[in-house]
Amino acid sequence: MPTYILGISAYYHDSAAALLRDGDIVAAAQEERFTRKKHDAGFPKHAVEFCLRTAGIDVRDLDFVAFYDKPILKFHRIIETFMAFAPVGLRAFAHQVPILLGGKLNMRRLLKKGLGGAPKNRFVFPEHHESHAASAFYPSPFEDAAVLTMDGVGEWATTSLGVGEGNRLRLLKEIRFPHSVGLLYSAFTYYCGFKVNSGEYKLMGLAPYGEPRFEKQIREHLIDLREDGSYRLDQSYFNYCQGLTMTGPKFHALFGGPPRSPESKLEQVHMDLAASIQKVTEDVMLRTARHAHALTGKKNLCLAGGVALNCVGNGVILREGPFERIWIQPAAGDAGGALGAATFLWHQLLDKPRQVKPNDSQRGSLLGPRYEPNDIKSFLDAENIVYEQCGDEAALADRVAELIEQENVIGWFQGPMEFGPRALGSRSIIGDARSPKMQSVMNLKIKFRESFRPFAPIVLRERASEYFDIAPQHESPYMLIVAPVRQEKRKPVDGTATGLDKLKQLRSVVPAITHVDFSARLQTVDSDRNPRLASMMRRFEQRTGCPVLINTSFNVRGEPIVCTPQDALRCFLGTEMDVLVLENFVIRRAAQKSLPTIDREKYLAGFQLD
Repeated sequence: MPTYILGISAYYHDSAAALLRDGDIVAAAQEERFTRKKHDAGFPKHAVEFCLRTAGIDVRDLDFVAFYDKPILKFHRIIETFMAFAPVGLRAFAHQVPILLGGKLNMRRLLKKGLGGAPKNRFVFPEHHESHAASAFYPSPFEDAAVLTMDGVGEWATTSLGVGEGNRLRLLKEIRFPHSVGLLYSAFTYYCGFKVNSGEYKLMGLAPYGEPRFEKQIREHLIDLREDGSYRLDQSYFNYCQGLTMTGPKFHALFGGPPRSPESKLEQVHMDLAASIQKVTEDVMLRTARHAHALTGKKNLCLAGGVALNCVGNGVILREGPFERIWIQPAAGDAGGALGAATFLWHQLLDKPRQVKPNDSQRGSLLGPRYEPNDIKSFLDAENIVYEQCGDEAALADRVAELIEQENVIGWFQGPMEFGPRALGSRSIIGDARSPKMQSVMNLKIKFRESFRPFAPIVLRERASEYFDIAPQHESPYMLIVAPVRQEKRKPVDGTATGLDKLKQLRSVVPAITHVDFSARLQTVDSDRNPRLASMMRRFEQRTGCPVLINTSFNVRGEPIVCTPQDALRCFLGTEMDVLVLENFVIRRAAQKSLPTIDREKYLAGFQLD
């Protein structure tokens, strides 16, 4: 009989479920995709049901359930932190303790209630950074590797350094709360007016518009950074230990005023602050990676934790660090902890062997629900949608390539949904990267988000090093590496432009995906992981000579990535997208005699701005 292990992350941020059968990944998904509530932190009821349904089992067939951290240790940290700052911080303490005492300390009971039953054997609770480290190493394509995990905070650890060999994982060193590069970055996210735990990627995207003129103040006042990447933060500038905000009066005085109000005008100072903390964070990441190499002697590096979603920092490690290859968990944040907890239990605690696969064992991270063409056809017919049905893969590739060449914006819905925060070509919005107007069109008319936000390129893997500064042997299948556009693909620009005026300049032959510092967060596409997308891109290259397209997530601002065909059609109707491709069905807005009614303003208002 096979052994089934269900991994769960829940109750804090980005709840998710992942299921293993004899150590192989069966399915994984975030709860937000089903509930349509971004970063849903409740029990992942729908994600669990999906995983069990995919395997054809129910809760009674589960052998183990692994939860991604130890709530009792988290509680101890909250108590000790309050004692260290008391009586200051009573309000924050009073806010957190009832939540924990209300049930989270008895996580077995909560899990049993959420599941509607218990596993055959037991519940298991790895530590938070053990789950992160396991999610980084066990699915990776490496027999052995250094392992680095960095985030805001788990129970106590904020940065962990370890080594993976075969089926064994050892954590060797850690940095503990309240000293956290993740919380330092989140403090600047908060100060610049973005939402903590979801707006950090905006700060990263804003950084190239500024100059790092506050770097010296950060290094002199906020962080004592050592050569080995270890650090300490001066807590007198922060408020996250004892309050309900990230920054305190000394922080505000150091940078010249109170935090920016959300949705207010972005000033040059905010761009400069973003550039400054980004540069410091990259330095922390690079120094820590170099120390990991020196300590372990390994040629490969695995990364996880929320800081591993800083793809600019990842690119710096790849280009300037000592490792030959790096692999980053696609669901690097808390959602990936569900997968990590399950794999930690299978390999580390049950001592089961590990089979290393050349591409990794995460199947392109396409681990979510998929929908059959017959069901999609029935849905479209019921909605009176006019569509073209392509008879084979070649016809679909040619038709979509033609539509993209004509500067149509495409909603692309194919196969299993992605696990992790990035759209990887299953639930994507795609456009022509050569178009000078495409960035502004997609930001303002499709995504309804800030104009400064860059778009990511997808590029055929075999052509990536021709367009981007990435070695031919390297890849970025999960959109977690930023690399510069190659010099020969760039266009000359006026160096006097500042701030958001930089947006007006065409910087390369693929301007829609070239950020203002000539960088791009690229995803390399190959036929092994995503054959239909690769086929369409090769057809587009045959038509245009260009192997690069825009790829952004299929959603609007504040909305989780679409999950179902119904979600996709609703998003299509709520935006100014030109074409929707549901598997082999091509739906052109211009071909519709009538469309189902949708209140666009009400649709957009249904999602919180983040």
